[in-house]
Parts: sequence; structure tokens; C-alpha cells
Amino acid sequence: MLTVDYDRLGLQPGEKLLDLGCGAGRHAYEAMRRGAWVTALDYDASELEGVTFVAESMIEAGEVPDGGGYETVHGDATDLPFEDATFDRVIASEVLEHIPSDALAMTELARVLKPGGTMAVTVPRFGPELVNWALSDRYHSVAGGHIRIYRRSQLQDRLAAAGLEPTGYDHAHGLHSPYWWLKCLVGLDRDRHPLVVAYNRVLVWDIVKAPLLTRAADAILSPVVGKSLVVYVRKPADPAIRNASKAAA
Repeated sequence: MLTVDYDRLGLQPGEKLLDLGCGAGRHAYEAMRRGAWVTALDYDASELEGVTFVAESMIEAGEVPDGGGYETVHGDATDLPFEDATFDRVIASEVLEHIPSDALAMTELARVLKPGGTMAVTVPRFGPELVNWALSDRYHSVAGGHIRIYRRSQLQDRLAAAGLEPTGYDHAHGLHSPYWWLKCLVGLDRDRHPLVVAYNRVLVWDIVKAPLLTRAADAILSPVVGKSLVVYVRKPADPAIRNASKAAA
């Protein structure tokens, strides 16, 4: 289940991509399949063990073309262990809403991105996320949970302040917002509630089989109640443009 459009990101075989907050690795695996060299970074070292296992299995199965590969890095988004202008592309999916110093993380992401490179940043969408917060205090008060809700304009302005130029946006996962509303309504720990179980089966069916029915429903719902906001940005190649963007922001 991908949130980022790789064609829109512009990823090419042989490029270096940073998957910040990689989690279980869904975006890293797709980038590898497209021939990219992927650095999968996460603050949770246990997540990286799973990424290593799957990535190695992909390589052994011949799913990764020549030039593609990976490394895992245990690190902090606010203090990235990379040189300036290391990566051609960056993905930061569903991570900034967890980080207290999000502006510092954005500055670090801009630093390690090459001039002319592109980045996709995804966060929970304002409207659907606000419903979750209203239905359940526990949804956003648990350790490591979401500590803020972004409006699109706010996220774009903060990325611009870090020297990045917004180039477009999208919404994704229209089927997932009602699922989380349901979970917040019945209780986040009630995974065996009949309605939650039934809806989860629909989501699994959609992810595994991608039937026309659920794909069409997701396409209709995503612009209206998509769970995720995706903002695409570019790091200007001209330092003068970058400085002007920061000054304007």
C-alpha cells in the first residue's frame, strides 16, 4: 500500500533515495524494485530488522535490478548522519506528525537532498485527522503518537522555510479514514469488534487483490476524505532561489 507516486517523485534507476521513518519498509521495497539504492532510516531499531529480512529476500528472489540495493540506518530525523546533498530523492511518509522539532527535521531533510532533487512528504490529512482526535483522546495521547495536525498550507510553508519549493500535492487512502473513525469510536484496542474485523477484511482485500470495486471507491473517496496528504517539493538548484524561498517564507 503505497502513499507516494514514484513517477511524480521522478525516481530513476540508480538514484539514491532516503526513506525517512521507513517503518515496515513499504516505500523502500518499491524503490528497490525500481532500481534505486535505498537508505532506510528509522528511530526504532526493531523495525529495521524486519526491513533487512524482507529486502534480503527480495534480492535473493531476483526482484531487485542491477544498481538497486539498500542499507538500514538507525537514526534521528533531527540529526541525520549524512553529508550535505547525499540523496537524489527523499520520502518522509507519516513521520513529521510524530516529531516535536518538525522544523529541524525539515531543515535536515533539505540539507541531505541534492540541489534539483525532489521529496515527497506525507502526513495525516487535517479533516479526517481532526475527527480521530475528536473521537478518541487515546488516539493522539499515547507515547509516540501524533502530536500535531497539519493544514496543507502550513506544511507547504514550513517546507518552503527549509528551502524547498512545493510543486504539487495529492490525497491518498480514501478507504482508510472511515476505518480509523470506526476504531476511534469503538475503542482503539478493540481489534476483534465485529465491525472493525469486517472493515479490516475489506482493506486487506483491497491491498492484496486490488479489485475494481475497492479501487474505484478509493479513487472517489481520496480527494474528499483521503487519510493522507502528500506534498511534493523540489530543492532549487540555484542557491539564490533557495535563499529567496526562505526569505519569502
